[in-house]
Amino acid sequence: MTRTEAEEYLKKCGQEHLLKYYDELDSDEKKELLRQIEKTDFSIIDVNKSAEVSEDELIEPLAAMKIEHINENVDRYREKGIEAIKQCKVGAVLLAGGQGTRLGFDKPKGMFNIGETKELYIFERLILNMMDVVNETGAWVPLFIMTSEKNNEDTVNFFKEHNYFGYDKDFITFFVQEMAPSVDYTGKVYMENKSRISLSPNGNGGWFTSLMKSEAVKMIDKYGIEWLNVFAVDNVLQRIADPVFVGATIDSGCVSGAKVVKKANPDEKVGVMCKRNGHPSIIEYYEFTDELKAVMDETGEPAYNYGVILNYLFRVKELREILDARFPIHIVEKKIPYMNEDCEMINPDKPNGYKFEELILDMISMLKDCLVFEVDREKEFAPVKNKTGVDSVDSARMLLKKNGIEI
Repeated sequence: MTRTEAEEYLKKCGQEHLLKYYDELDSDEKKELLRQIEKTDFSIIDVNKSAEVSEDELIEPLAAMKIEHINENVDRYREKGIEAIKQCKVGAVLLAGGQGTRLGFDKPKGMFNIGETKELYIFERLILNMMDVVNETGAWVPLFIMTSEKNNEDTVNFFKEHNYFGYDKDFITFFVQEMAPSVDYTGKVYMENKSRISLSPNGNGGWFTSLMKSEAVKMIDKYGIEWLNVFAVDNVLQRIADPVFVGATIDSGCVSGAKVVKKANPDEKVGVMCKRNGHPSIIEYYEFTDELKAVMDETGEPAYNYGVILNYLFRVKELREILDARFPIHIVEKKIPYMNEDCEMINPDKPNGYKFEELILDMISMLKDCLVFEVDREKEFAPVKNKTGVDSVDSARMLLKKNGIEI
């Protein structure tokens, strides 16, 4: 992209200010700024857009496969899952595009040390969880690690420095998540410095399009992968490419699966599985009304009682079919560091604008069905979201020790 082309493009988008300091930049900085402008989709910016809610939207319970039923059929499910893994039909996707900001850690979240008596990094713990499956099946599971422009170099180097924590590096592929612009309340894109636009990862729903635009797609085709287990970086207890989960989903005939835990209490801030207009969906905690809380199932338990833990299984064939679909854009109010008019870097102490994200829950809603698969929260749910308190470093350490894991 040339400067003239950038000027024309930005004029159409109302973002001409991004070239304000262009003449002050050196040649490399100019190239980098033009590259960012060319790659950025400014069409998603609409700060006045509100979520579209259908007046006749029908929300219904979506029954879970409960732990009791899973245990009754566990051998059959495990055998079916192991067979798929041995045939290299199952891959795993680690969503690791974020930083450990909420932990007071200015590096990729997976580099955070959760050990007490020894070093134990979040990335390391996740790889060890995967090694359990490798040892059980005798087969390596292809692992695709999604980073972001901000943390890719740190993440890749960290894995190299630690020899991939014992995982076969030939089965690990890194790819970079697409980015979205951050804006002020009027819709003007922030700058981080004179040559860099303020960009942030485009949400966990952007993982598949980012993967398909990267070299990683060649590995999907090379291995003949039919299923992808997508999981978040922060849950240090989760089972990844779990043969029982894989086998149960395949056995069910569903095109996707979601691991869930029984809610700790009715007001727990987790998304809950449901059916929305006949399709699998997720009710976010802020959508969860008293009316929905009061609905009971045939056993007398709350009908909307199973919270997602961001561990999903998707059949690749169906994901390819929705690849070109336009996902809803979620507008999120955030604290966004920016360069002010005096070219000073400002770190705000309260929200000052918006970021734009695609969410994985919308991907679920585009599919015809989903197996809701219950797991024991004390054995598979130890998220590291906060420094202290609920879902924190402290609570994750406690659960790791409770499960006999040395930290």
